[in-house]
Amino acid sequence: MGRAFEFRKERKFKRWAKMAVQFTRIGKDIVIAVKENGPHPETNSRLRTAIQNAKAVNMPKDRVDAAIKRASDKSMANYEEIVYEGYAPHGVAVLIETATDNTNRTVANVRSYFNKTNGTLGKTGSLDFVFNRKSIFRFVPGEIDLEELEFELIDAGLEELYVEADEEGNDIAVAQGAFESFGSLQKGLEEKGIELKSSKLERIALSHHEVTEEQAADVLKLIDKLEEDDDVQAVYHNMAE
Repeated sequence: MGRAFEFRKERKFKRWAKMAVQFTRIGKDIVIAVKENGPHPETNSRLRTAIQNAKAVNMPKDRVDAAIKRASDKSMANYEEIVYEGYAPHGVAVLIETATDNTNRTVANVRSYFNKTNGTLGKTGSLDFVFNRKSIFRFVPGEIDLEELEFELIDAGLEELYVEADEEGNDIAVAQGAFESFGSLQKGLEEKGIELKSSKLERIALSHHEVTEEQAADVLKLIDKLEEDDDVQAVYHNMAE
């Protein structure tokens, strides 16, 4: 019983820690969106997207409102969005999206993570041939006729519509389009009355790098360090599953 209790306690702690990281990242998305196009989601699609993502991870409404209010303060500095690229051990490509108010701190931290795990930080654009940026929208399919929806969203920029399982094993529909189609695809889904679980621009690996289990463990050490950093918004890699 003691061991079972400790296991549940550890899982609960990890869940809280993950939730805290998600709240921080979405809070930054909200600040960036408000600084760019104002505090009204009706006229600010990026803010609308950030609020949708906040709902998906159960971020309290008062925290969302506080982030919008904070960002509306002209004295508050904006975050700079910077992408870092490099290679983890064993040749795995890694791309990191950051949002920071101190670029010197961020680049120093990212470089140290690569150095400590025998990786190599590269130049901007060095992984353009490895990753393709795509518009990704997730929602609960429910009773929706996905074949009909796929046909109806082609003109909005839909490239693929498929179903995957989330962390709890539930079905989640994924609508994918080109980077340039984010706005039109988002609008098309909203006009269909579909409640989105998340809306993101994600980096999709065009090819995957095979590694052994031991090598994968080395790569994950770097990815874990990066994902724990407060300035990091997202980490992508091309390691095969």
